[in-house]
Amino acid sequence: MKKIFVLTLFVSLFTLVTASAQEKKKASPPASVKETTSSGTTIGIDYSQPSVKGRTIGVEIAPFGKVWRTGANEATVFEVSKAVKVQGKDLAAGKYGLYTIPGEKEWTIIFNKTWKQWGTNYTEADDALRVVVKPGKAATPTEQMTFKIEKSGKVSLLWGTTVVAFTVK
Repeated sequence: MKKIFVLTLFVSLFTLVTASAQEKKKASPPASVKETTSSGTTIGIDYSQPSVKGRTIGVEIAPFGKVWRTGANEATVFEVSKAVKVQGKDLAAGKYGLYTIPGEKEWTIIFNKTWKQWGTNYTEADDALRVVVKPGKAATPTEQMTFKIEKSGKVSLLWGTTVVAFTVK
């Protein structure tokens, strides 16, 4: 009886420790980028970096024509310190969930008012702004999705051989 109790206790503790370690490990690593533009606006993006892993963007991952969480895990958070214009359209200062609708010839960039949520919990009624941009081809492939922000306010998403850029002024 004592051996069964000790064995049960040991198995329970092992299961608890293993589950806790797995919960902390995320499939896509977190990343963050922040830049203060030459006009004095701070732009920050917190996101998780999915990898291409030999898949085709637009087909097996980030399907064309469907809302995509633009990253992995929690919603990607896009933050601006001041009211700005994104591609010439007004966006108030604050935090937003960043979503996209990928396409072969154009991508829709979506700034959603609900930013603190799991990435797949998207509600169109909460959109603050949508802008459409044309994707480009990268000179060299990027395995893990990466955002870059330039002093000029140009924000670029690089992933695979795709570059999707928009301006924040």
